[in-house]
Amino acid sequence: MQASRRRRTAMSNTLYCEPVQKAEAYCLPQFQTLDNHLSYISGNHGGNHSFQTYRDRHCMLESSSATGSYAIYHSPSTASFSSNGSMTCNQESQPYLSDVRQSPETTNYGSPISGSCITDDVTDFMHKLKELETVMLGPDADFQESYDNSLASSMASSEIDSWRQMMLAIPRRDLKQVLIACAKAVSDGELLTAQVLISELRQMVSVSGEPIQRLGAYILEGLVAKLGASGSSICKSLRCKEPASFELLSYMHVLYEICPYFKFGYMSANGAIAEAMKDENRVHIIDFQIAQGSQWVPMIQAFAARPGGPPHIRITGIDDSTSAYARGGGLDIVGQRLSKLAKTFKVPFEFHAAAMSGSDVQLENLGIQPGEALAVNFAFTLHHMPDESVSTENHRDRLLRMVKNLNPKVVTLVEQESNTNTAAFFPRFLETLDYYSAMFESIDMTLPRGHKVRINVEQHCLARDVVNIIACEGIERVERHELLGKWKSRFRMAGFNPYPLSSLVNATIKTLLESYSDKYRLEERDGALYLGWMNRDLVASCAWK
Repeated sequence: MQASRRRRTAMSNTLYCEPVQKAEAYCLPQFQTLDNHLSYISGNHGGNHSFQTYRDRHCMLESSSATGSYAIYHSPSTASFSSNGSMTCNQESQPYLSDVRQSPETTNYGSPISGSCITDDVTDFMHKLKELETVMLGPDADFQESYDNSLASSMASSEIDSWRQMMLAIPRRDLKQVLIACAKAVSDGELLTAQVLISELRQMVSVSGEPIQRLGAYILEGLVAKLGASGSSICKSLRCKEPASFELLSYMHVLYEICPYFKFGYMSANGAIAEAMKDENRVHIIDFQIAQGSQWVPMIQAFAARPGGPPHIRITGIDDSTSAYARGGGLDIVGQRLSKLAKTFKVPFEFHAAAMSGSDVQLENLGIQPGEALAVNFAFTLHHMPDESVSTENHRDRLLRMVKNLNPKVVTLVEQESNTNTAAFFPRFLETLDYYSAMFESIDMTLPRGHKVRINVEQHCLARDVVNIIACEGIERVERHELLGKWKSRFRMAGFNPYPLSSLVNATIKTLLESYSDKYRLEERDGALYLGWMNRDLVASCAWK
């Protein structure tokens, strides 16, 4: 028992710490949530784009709606959509109105909507907008009563209630409430209300403001796309002026360092695998979203320090070809880097590449060999697999059943603790607003609000997820998170049992969090580990066998 304990301690001391000189050139962290859906946000548009300020990346987005068309100027995306749905990428956008507020490090959505952009009945719309502005100038009970009476004759009661909510929120400049009111109007099909609120929101959001203002800028774009039923087109438009792959990798590295969420996930998964494999001589790790492969750098180092010598390690890396953009090449790059690292630490190593989407993986793609102890890693990837609500094939449950039939020693699961899979639009919007508000607030503790790198990190690594969740439906919505309780049900139905967590790993992660902020919290409950910001759980990790 003492020998076993010494082995675990020796591995834990090297599991998460990497020699700077030897591993520095390789160890760029992965951001699998981003990598896994580059198929519709990046493509192969890396090229040799130079690093620009956020203002230089702006363009005009136009989406058609049932009642006409509307435009958002100086949106984070860089594409134009005509009323017939076609898309063009603009090299530079020009402000259409002189009152648009811009600076090199901050951009606000500042362009009001003209009457003709919102409704065919210009006179009616301008009349209602004038009444709204009058109400916003100050509270007056008599006028409010007459205003309600005048609206009652031409608007449904639900629309009146929505306008009342809107008029109460806007004078207080309560951005969160205006966002919610706009989403509710979109959900209820109240186009006029939604469009007026969109006009007001443009004056309130900012990519360099408070956390809710920054998040609001991307939520606003999602709402516009949802209202115009053009979510797919806007998601795809984010390909335009995509940074070069080395820049995107740099942004992902910054996010990895300033937020412990992803580092926490990889650490907890590595700890479970190291514990399960501490006595094995041949180890096969299947990673269903390997990205840059950086998760396995500390793992190789840990095995190298194992008393009695390292095991033979074989890693099967699964990743579709579109993720090559984010790492600057195909899976052969990952294999070469990991092989070089393993050779440096004198660890017997093999790499097996499976260049395909995780949803397409079949048994024959995994390269299973007899005599190997198997570990399967699902880190920030299963939520991208279509389930029964999207596809009759239900790839989530199919993959779990397939993996269970392989009789693995351990299967690790790391997912964002959010409920956006089958939820209807409005509750999904509320969940997204709450989840990413916590994440943006945590980022605010590390990088200044006007920092250009932070703006680019949020735009390129987080905004796409927000837009996809809010604007897209069906198979085009790939960000489909589930709460851990649902994941547990899926694992149990596939025949898995919980694998106990390591107290040593938990202690290591707690030490890590101390270097961030005291507002982060780590909690172990019901056999899983949760990392949260204040009162909001953000990432959950557990293991199965």
